[in-house]
Amino acid sequence: MSEPGQFVAAPEVAAPRDGVLARLALRFTQWAETWFPDAYVFAAIALIVVAAAAMANGASPAVVSKAFGDGFWSLITFTMQMAFVAITGYVVASSPPAARLIRRLAAMPGNGRGAVAFVAAISIATSLLNWGLSLVFSGLLARALAGRPELRMDYRAGGAAAYLGLGATWALGLSSSAAQLQANAASLPKPLLQITGVLPFTETIFLWQSIVMALVLLVVSVSVSWLSAPAPAHAVTAEMMGVDPDTRIEALPARERPGEWLEYSPLLTLLIVALTVGWVVQEFTRQNPIVAISNLNSYNLVFLMLGLLLHWRPRSFLNAVARAVPVTTGVLIQFPLYGAIAVIMTAAKGTGGFSVADRVANVFVSLTTTESFPLVMGAYSAVLGFFIPSGGGKWIIEAPYVMQSANALHVHLGWAVQVYNAAEALPNLINPFWMLPLLGVLALKARDIVGFTFLQLLVNAPLVLFMLWFFASTLTYAPPVMP
Repeated sequence: MSEPGQFVAAPEVAAPRDGVLARLALRFTQWAETWFPDAYVFAAIALIVVAAAAMANGASPAVVSKAFGDGFWSLITFTMQMAFVAITGYVVASSPPAARLIRRLAAMPGNGRGAVAFVAAISIATSLLNWGLSLVFSGLLARALAGRPELRMDYRAGGAAAYLGLGATWALGLSSSAAQLQANAASLPKPLLQITGVLPFTETIFLWQSIVMALVLLVVSVSVSWLSAPAPAHAVTAEMMGVDPDTRIEALPARERPGEWLEYSPLLTLLIVALTVGWVVQEFTRQNPIVAISNLNSYNLVFLMLGLLLHWRPRSFLNAVARAVPVTTGVLIQFPLYGAIAVIMTAAKGTGGFSVADRVANVFVSLTTTESFPLVMGAYSAVLGFFIPSGGGKWIIEAPYVMQSANALHVHLGWAVQVYNAAEALPNLINPFWMLPLLGVLALKARDIVGFTFLQLLVNAPLVLFMLWFFASTLTYAPPVMP
């Protein structure tokens, strides 16, 4: 038996030779896996660079140190909120009802290429609800489809399709960390709040321009998935790669002690969910539903209780949470550094009373116009996203100066957030960091799927930049609204 991710050529079908783009992407990923350190190292380097820049700007070491300490825990609320986004998505996707839904969905495609395109569509659609849900649910769907040998679905292409939600549309949906952060005054660092004010979802992800962009990306990404999937005669199946596609969830072990009764009974689940339903009804009737769902605490509570209800028994729910917690490691350890970076950039004043954010914002304003801002910011955010793979954390770093620039150039502030969101997702297509939860579900390595995701990047990057520039001209600037 081979190790997962290694090819085992079937007697009648040899593993196909990868195309030029796939070979290039595989070489790039192999280089990245060899030479790129952990994402925490990138965040730490960014912190040191910003601290050095602040001192070069005239701030004293004491001022920079104080800004570091003041900012380190400034994102603690948002850190926990984003950790729960990952946990709730995983818990919902790994529940028994989700497993039954996956089996039904897996019975629908009629051929291998159609199966790959189907996984892509499901991945993108679910990413608009919750990026954690998209990763796990789509990965389990790809494995279930691989369990239908008559399809001869290329398992690499199916795995890449399962990742498209994170590389195309997640930041345009409800779990967009930048949009959620900007909609919640309590989660925003005060210096950033003073620059942007509060931006509700109606000014970001619910703009018709943003919705159209998400639909275009869905159609294009699914089409590319279908066109790039190998024909059945050349497909590399899960069996050929040494992967067992079985997705069955192990049943709970039998209760051993009387004290475990409540862990195995749905009684507590029903009572807690009833309390949640009562609260949700009050929240959504006393205010605009869009405002209600814009509250990240409300969003996480609804998804967490949905996960509890779908698992039915507290013991099953707790087991799922335990499996989900490792996914949050990067968020928990990196976000304090991002908070420190943001405060150093905005609060450590140097020569002339200017901060690093002020200086960078002036550079942005001098190099861009109202018309070119979306292109420049989009390209910049996409490149930076490869080195700092964190949607919410990276926004904290970028927002102080890009939003100052947007104000100065009279660019629609909500669209500036969406420029970031759409562009920030692009590097995910070739960055192994966000692939890790999915790769664990698929039992594959990044190099197995990145050839296909690299092709998606080549198509999506110019398309996204064009839409960011085109739709910007349909929006008008409005001054920040303070809470």
